[in-house]
Amino acid sequence: MVAQTSQRIVRRPRAFVGVSGPDAADYLQRMVSNDVEALGLGESCNALLLTPKARIIAPLRVLRRADDDFLLLTEPELGDRVAAELTRMRFAAKCQIASEEHESWLVLGGDEVIDDRPEGDEVTAEEAERARIEAGIPRWGNELDETILPAEAGLDETHVSFTKGCYPGQEPIARLHYRGHVNRRVRVLEVAEAKPGDEIEHDGKTVGRVTSAVPGIALGYVRTAVPDDAELSVGGETARLHLTPARP
Repeated sequence: MVAQTSQRIVRRPRAFVGVSGPDAADYLQRMVSNDVEALGLGESCNALLLTPKARIIAPLRVLRRADDDFLLLTEPELGDRVAAELTRMRFAAKCQIASEEHESWLVLGGDEVIDDRPEGDEVTAEEAERARIEAGIPRWGNELDETILPAEAGLDETHVSFTKGCYPGQEPIARLHYRGHVNRRVRVLEVAEAKPGDEIEHDGKTVGRVTSAVPGIALGYVRTAVPDDAELSVGGETARLHLTPARP
């Protein structure tokens, strides 16, 4: 009999913004990049709050608590910005927008759990960071900021619906998806040692930069023209692109 391995969990710092009221679902549907109206009670999805030019204001996790009540989870430093943007654009929409206090836990390789600590072994922040990098998941302040297009970070695959109605940034997102391509993408690199800011080189030319790193593996933006089997150099260390499965 094979012993079952306990799942690994980590406390996740988050900011929380509640949006509730008779127009809450319609308003969020018009403001964020994913189809929140399709959520059932207790379901959640990833989404983005964007500028009209499709630059990222904040990555979100949207939880539907009731027909007219939603909880938005974002990075700790972005909570006030999210609340302010939603309040500024609310106009006549009948909904209340307010910061809330909650607790968030992340199951590594699984879901995010609110307020109830899931069963499992708690890991260190360093172990959680390694798991994030290995999975190729971008993080605000490292891979994500207001200069990044969602498709460059792979967020068009995880945070965007291409079948829902309009929202700020929808037109450039759709145009890039259907008619264009990005010149760089977030990639996982196998490299002995690296640090954020290190240049990634191929055939003597700079083709990207490292954004996150732990011993043995790193994340960085790499030009899409670089072949998957290319031998790269990072700070004098040999590096290779690591092929990761698509994120759900």
